[in-house]
Amino acid sequence: MTGEIWSLPGDDDQPGPRGGVADLDEAEEFLELFHRENPGAGSVKDRIQWVRAEVELTGTYRHSIAELEFGARVAWRNSARCIGRLYWRSMKVRDLRAVRAPAKVAAHCLEHLRLATNGGKIRPLITIFAPDTPGSPAPRIWNEQLIRYAGYRRPDGTVLGDPRYVGFTSAVTDLGWAPPGAPGAFDVLPLVVSAADKPPHVLPLPADVVCEVPLSHPDHPWFAELGLRWHAVPAISSMRLSIGGVDYPAAPFNGWYMGTEIGARNFADADRYDLLPTVADRLGLDTSTPASLWRDRALVEVNVAVLHSFAAAGVTITDHHTESARFLTHVEREEKAGRKCPADWTWIVPPMSGGITPVFHRYYDTEHLKPEFVADDSAVRTATLGTPPLFPEKTDFPDKSDGVIPWSRLRRMARQAKGTHAS
Repeated sequence: MTGEIWSLPGDDDQPGPRGGVADLDEAEEFLELFHRENPGAGSVKDRIQWVRAEVELTGTYRHSIAELEFGARVAWRNSARCIGRLYWRSMKVRDLRAVRAPAKVAAHCLEHLRLATNGGKIRPLITIFAPDTPGSPAPRIWNEQLIRYAGYRRPDGTVLGDPRYVGFTSAVTDLGWAPPGAPGAFDVLPLVVSAADKPPHVLPLPADVVCEVPLSHPDHPWFAELGLRWHAVPAISSMRLSIGGVDYPAAPFNGWYMGTEIGARNFADADRYDLLPTVADRLGLDTSTPASLWRDRALVEVNVAVLHSFAAAGVTITDHHTESARFLTHVEREEKAGRKCPADWTWIVPPMSGGITPVFHRYYDTEHLKPEFVADDSAVRTATLGTPPLFPEKTDFPDKSDGVIPWSRLRRMARQAKGTHAS
């Protein structure tokens, strides 16, 4: 449910990274939301005064663990393109804000995959690494997802593997990566992590962190002969998590797949694996005219194979009819809670059989809410073309204390802020 919904260029209307300087207006808005939904968290006025003082001193502020967990979950709740938000409260949050070194980030990404896989019972999970700060840009993960397949351009112009990642594959090859054997259609790409002013760290994914499902069909034995498979965990890793005016560029997160993300997009799109002609041919369908609906019939069989195979392997997946009904349950719950539920109709409606799902027959709120996950244009280029990521320029603040704030000074500034903003 968070597998392919993000695979689009960044939104031109979204601001880019802030260079590590916290946005106080967004901070106050977030803190008011946090305290409104967590009435036992204490005085929101005192917390805002403290944050104002911390930002004045350092240019940014540090979220409490409770704020970080709430912000990450609400960013999922606010994700207008995600149909699987009914489960937003269940996402586990790994707080790794102390981790900046690319090699350590990459190693913890491997652990993220182990934990999320959970023996096939996929666990919604986010791992949050260091944020951008005025003096220290955060690390960047190049990959669009932690697990993606390579694409190799052949001399005749065709592609072996996933065409979406031809540019990324070429870039990591230039960095020294090579497939473990002869190039294939499902070679797992390495992780690439960068820090500012340092060479990228390239880490091949070991087999024990990549759970894959070989595809077969309950009615067509020949389907297994196609040699298809797909990975179990859709862990988005190129989106910036923005909470209360603070940016976390490296924050990989996952839910689990909805079958159509694999069967109706990854395998069916003409600019991805483009399997419908192959499947139609094996089914003996008339492909001479679109009026025979050969694409529709082949599409259904590919999606049957995906759902059947994941179920047979004991790996969590959901179908688009079930998830559509669950999404409307989520909308109803949000409305009862007095909250708006933003939704992009063009993404909430499944990519097959949309008109016979309940999400098709209604309108949705389109208001842009924060906290949020943001697909920056530069991050999309890095994730698809392998272009080195852009880092914000460092911003100097008068007090450089290596992130250690003198408590006596911060208390004094918070008291001063309280007096200044008492009205």
